[in-house]
Parts: sequence; structure tokens; C-alpha cells
Amino acid sequence: MQYPYNYNVQKAVTIPSSQVACSRCNLREFCLPADFSAAEFQQLETLTGIKRTYKRGDYLYRSGAGFAALYAIRTGFFKTQILHEDGREQVTGFQMPGEIIGLDAISTDIHTCDAIALEDSEICELPFEQLAELSRQLPTLQRHLHKIMSREIVRDQGIMLLLGSMRAEERLAAFLLNLSQRFAARGYSPSSFRLRMTRQEIGSYLGLKLETVSRTLSYFQEKRLLEVDNKSIELLDMPRLLALLGQQPNSPL
Repeated sequence: MQYPYNYNVQKAVTIPSSQVACSRCNLREFCLPADFSAAEFQQLETLTGIKRTYKRGDYLYRSGAGFAALYAIRTGFFKTQILHEDGREQVTGFQMPGEIIGLDAISTDIHTCDAIALEDSEICELPFEQLAELSRQLPTLQRHLHKIMSREIVRDQGIMLLLGSMRAEERLAAFLLNLSQRFAARGYSPSSFRLRMTRQEIGSYLGLKLETVSRTLSYFQEKRLLEVDNKSIELLDMPRLLALLGQQPNSPL
């Protein structure tokens, strides 16, 4: 399987924490409780002094690596993937700014997947032992961590439903609409965005062949549901895309 990225592990660059304090981060509402006080922010910032940058293709962590921290994505995109015994790589998720990755290792202290940067990215490293201790002192933080874990469970269930009961057109429509909602929540256009992942990676995630992904995108374009220009996507008719899923406008995906 060929990939366009260099998957050699590179040494991440550490950024001075004063440049990206949690209290001044425009993504804090996604990875931190909304009702945090100034004093609570100050306590948390003692844990988030490690900020690192990763080049496209760098590994954040590998399957089998020991668990030490969770990672909040500040900028960029990541994908997570697992390696099957026969050598096939299966994409298990795409993560964007404001999302936390590394939760897969909490139960076993071992990461069960690889996390790879899809573009130049920056993360905030959250040492888990200190984070767990602080969450016991701050019930608001503990509840928020539980919400994040619950959200991951719900997302996994959604993927199982996606792969188990949907046709190719429905899978791709659900994928694009989910990206649309996530971009919109971050203040970006819900209808015009750039795909950071390849069509092959989309197919791996959705359980579709590369040819099926390309053919379905072309079909959507012919039906004027969207416009495709390489990796740039413009959703022209979101109500009709939602209708493919039996959904109404503003339905969560």
C-alpha cells in the first residue's frame, strides 16, 4: 500500500507554553469545561506546558507504545489506524483541532493504534497521571473527561452502524456531513472545506474500495450535490445529502 506521506518518526518540536496558554486558546471550549474559573485554568496550565509540533506524516504515537499522556489537537489533522495481522492498515478515525486523542490506551496502558499527522500540526500534551489527580480535585474537569470518553463511545457506535447498514452513497454522505458539522462548530464554512485525507484513507475508514469512493464522489457531482476539485469540497445541496440518510437539516451526525 502506497502513501503520499513520509511515515518516518520525526522528533517533535517543543513550543514555549507561554505562547499557547489554555486560557487564551480559541479552542478551549472543545477540550475544556465551559464553566472553568480563572483559578481552575491556572491549575490546568501547570499540566499543559508541553506543546509540540509535528510534520505531515509524523507519528504522534505508535501501536504498542506505553501510555503516558492524552493529546489535545491545537492545529492540524491526525488520523488513527490499526494494523491487521495480514498487514492491511485500517483507518479508525480522523481528528481535528479541539479534539483529544490517546484515549485508546487508558484501560491497558498500551496504545492500540497509530496516530499520524495528516498535515503540519500542533498538540498540547496532557500527562495522564497528573491530569487524573487534578480531575479528582476539580469535579468539573472530571465530568468533562467523562463526557469526552462517552463521546468516543457514541462515535464508535456510529461507525459500527455506518459500516454495518449503509450503502456506499449513504456512508460517504454521512462522512462529509459529519465533517461539515465539525468544521462549522469551529467557525469554519460548513459547505466549503479541504479534505486532509486521501480517498484511499476515506475508503479505509468507511469500508469502501478506493474506486468506490471516487465513483461515488463523481456521482454526487453529477447530481449537483457537491463540487469536487482535487481535495477541495463544496457541498451544494446539504438537504438532499441529509435526505439520503433520512435526516432533517440540523440533525447531529
